[in-house]
Amino acid sequence: MPSERLPALLQEVRSCTLCASELPLGPRPVLQVPKHTRILIVGREPGTKVHATGIPFNDPSGDRLRTWMGIDREIFYDASRIALLPMAFCYPGRGKGGDLPPPRRCAETWRTRLLAQLDEIELTIALGQYAVGWHLSEEHGTLTRVMKRWRETTPELVPMPHPSPRNNRWLRNNPWFEAEVVPWLRTRVRSVLAIAS
Repeated sequence: MPSERLPALLQEVRSCTLCASELPLGPRPVLQVPKHTRILIVGREPGTKVHATGIPFNDPSGDRLRTWMGIDREIFYDASRIALLPMAFCYPGRGKGGDLPPPRRCAETWRTRLLAQLDEIELTIALGQYAVGWHLSEEHGTLTRVMKRWRETTPELVPMPHPSPRNNRWLRNNPWFEAEVVPWLRTRVRSVLAIAS
């Protein structure tokens, strides 16, 4: 089977309507997938603010994530440096406890094909249970348990909580994350991106 070309694949993704009948705001795939990039960030799916702007992590979650990484918006949105590939590309709507989970159909249809294009990734940042579950496919227990064992997957993969404000209580109850993981992450990001201290 011949290898795909990334521009054609991205055009196919951006015109996807597989879940159109289930999406309250309609399809609007939001992702940033350059061919030559060193860092891959994997989140859940776009929220309403990201859907409205079409810019990944253009919300309070993105502000917190950039702070954790120790980089500004200019570096974060530099497509030659960072890929932003959520588990689903369109806003799925709201359920009782917040946004609905990312539809599995999206990842099952596109994820393997897109990841096959990214052969220079040195660091994957997996945010939340859906991203961590995909990238650590075998059973590892609760997300908190997986994150407490973060040194076992680094330096290639770091499992993290989603930076959503909805996780403020988890962050308060787990101060080790910002005391241990965040400083390591900042150093690793600077190293991978060759940013001088």
